Amino acid sequence: MWECPKCERSFKRTNQDHYCGPAPQTIEEYIAQQPEHARPYLHQINETIQRTLPDAVQKISWSMPTYWKKRNLIQFAAFQKHIGLYPGPEAVRVFANQLTEYKTSKGAIQFPYEKPLPLALIAEIAAWCGRSQGISP
Repeated sequence: MWECPKCERSFKRTNQDHYCGPAPQTIEEYIAQQPEHARPYLHQINETIQRTLPDAVQKISWSMPTYWKKRNLIQFAAFQKHIGLYPGPEAVRVFANQLTEYKTSKGAIQFPYEKPLPLALIAEIAAWCGRSQGISP
């Protein structure tokens, strides 16, 4: 077991990502709590999704920034080496041909920090997620 030296919580994995203290209540709070190198990427993704899905509710769900309408439409999160985008498994299948240079798994896409974000593609994926729930971008 590993114990965080800041909050003294115990975890199975050494240096497990977690929040010390209260979890963020808004997307902006989430971004502000992330490492400095991740913040510009998070701001870019958030602004892109916000412009694409202006009618979606913004919230934190599963400790991640989430755009919601009747269900989670799309989520994103910062990790040590990448930004994760979570549009769901169907979206990953639909956009598979455009995601060949990124690591994907069921419902998830990893955008490494060393590459520029494909903001047009992220907007297209967010729009598709919105349309799947009846939100017109």
